[in-house]
Amino acid sequence: MSNLNVDHIRSFLAVLDNGSFTAASQALGLRQSTVSGHIARLERALDRSLLMRDTHRVAPTADGQALIGFAREMLEAHDRLRAFFSPGGLRGRIRLGVSEDYTLSALAQVLARFAERHPSVDLQLTVGLSRALYQGYDAGELDVIFCKRRRGDPRGELAWAEALIWAGRPGFLPDPALPLPLVLYPPPSMTRTLALDALEAAGRPWRIACTSGSLMGVRAAVEAGLGIAPHSARVMPPGLAPIPITAGLPPIGDVAFVVLGAGRQHAAATALQETILASSAELQAVPEV
Repeated sequence: MSNLNVDHIRSFLAVLDNGSFTAASQALGLRQSTVSGHIARLERALDRSLLMRDTHRVAPTADGQALIGFAREMLEAHDRLRAFFSPGGLRGRIRLGVSEDYTLSALAQVLARFAERHPSVDLQLTVGLSRALYQGYDAGELDVIFCKRRRGDPRGELAWAEALIWAGRPGFLPDPALPLPLVLYPPPSMTRTLALDALEAAGRPWRIACTSGSLMGVRAAVEAGLGIAPHSARVMPPGLAPIPITAGLPPIGDVAFVVLGAGRQHAAATALQETILASSAELQAVPEV
């Protein structure tokens, strides 16, 4: 079997998606004879008949049907690769939404490299709570979001998953006879939901000691000893410490960080999405202090 040509694959899918060679050639901006030639060369390369043709319709053969899934994956991978490595040819605007949890990580360096590589792309950054970012994405106000996966929402490509733990001021131990004092983001925070669900399931009384809409506010309240908060087990900033297991608090569970993009029709957004995913190890690195 000889190597397959991406343009031949693209023509094959265009014929099936558009229902005829004529419509496919118009969609691709090619002559009909060129599309026909692509199909013929693809059939020779695979040594298989891929399409059944008559005067009324075009339909895939059994081998053609089997090829469709592979063809779409190959074409998508090819287009994503081109978008990722495009040498400054990308243009346009990308509205990026990022969970505040990782604005203090290496994300700034990742975005700076992307901007240097694609100087004609206008990058607009929004920082907020994950559920608010989902709302903006679903409303068409954001092109790409990098945030915690929303419960029950399968969309997005996984960057990584990590455990949440209870964090407090060093040496702080909650009194088991009193409601647990909590420092949380306001609704609709995902970590808030996970923490409260865990406490409710365990039957542990709690109270809200402080609500803050910013990561710095949450950390300041915890450092002041007002209460404890759910926090990444991997990145524990100075001034905070894990609550010992001996305190008997219930496990909170894992949170997944995902990237949702605008689809491969938005080449610049696709390139940014791939950049973030390719930099996941760097973004997870514990910063030096």
